Amino acid sequence: MTRDVWRIRRPGSLDRLKKQREELPPPAAGEARVRVDAIGLNFADIFACLGLYSATPKGPFIPGLEFAGVIEEVGPPAHERAGGSPSDLRAGEPVFGLTRFGAYATAVNAPLHLLARVPPGWTAAQAAALPVQGLTALYGLIELARVGRDELVLLHSAAGGVGLLALAILRSVGARVVATVGREDKRRFLIDQRGLSPDLVIVRDRRRFGGQLDRALAAATADGFDVVFDAVGGPFLEPSFSRLRARGRLVVYGGADFMPAGGSALDPRLLVRYLRRPRIDPLSLFVKCLTLCARTLSTFNVLFAVDEDQFKGSGGD
Repeated sequence: MTRDVWRIRRPGSLDRLKKQREELPPPAAGEARVRVDAIGLNFADIFACLGLYSATPKGPFIPGLEFAGVIEEVGPPAHERAGGSPSDLRAGEPVFGLTRFGAYATAVNAPLHLLARVPPGWTAAQAAALPVQGLTALYGLIELARVGRDELVLLHSAAGGVGLLALAILRSVGARVVATVGREDKRRFLIDQRGLSPDLVIVRDRRRFGGQLDRALAAATADGFDVVFDAVGGPFLEPSFSRLRARGRLVVYGGADFMPAGGSALDPRLLVRYLRRPRIDPLSLFVKCLTLCARTLSTFNVLFAVDEDQFKGSGGD
């Protein structure tokens, strides 16, 4: 069958992303062909197209890490799937899933163990937006940071996709949150729609961020943070890191401060930000027995053998 794809010939500019038509072979053993109805748009996709993402494939590639759609055909049975049991997914079922690039297409062949049924009542757009952001929040907070009840977490970009899912996860484990956002309207959203205390939601200010954190810590009656969950970096990383308590954990999962304003990586401001990027002395970690983790979704093998109940409710709170 034929499909439309959006391929970039060479990273460096979003203008190089072009629509093409090509043949898609039948699904191989252990795969399903999915008609794509929605895709997720992530910072990683844009960074990859601009050539700023270390996991970007060499040569021409199709961006996209997550999708949702309907199974059109299931390939021959594989000897065993990654989860250790055969898949019961069938043609005609709505599913969402992950792919290491390649989702910007009207159809994809995907491993069955990286697909899950769309929960009842969810739209394709909702399902397509969950895997990357949901696994980023889940893996970063639970597997890496191992957040526990009553611990205080500094959550950057709390009104974003990962941030909102992180809020739900942190509430489910009984953790406390100080949230940061980039604009006042996002602060009001977290207060009005997510029930956060006004004293614990910060609109980040580069020049006085340390004082903002100190006031939030005072409001939380805490002498420091147990966990910092950061995808912003830049001038906000060091003030956050320096306010970790003993045995605190800093998890870095992105660098929004390096996002160029236009559609090209040729932005001289990026060089300035790179040269001024924060540097953490590894020896400083010993003083308070701190843990520093950095991760991307592409650096570990995702076993997406979940049922639709595992993520129910994660995105709604």
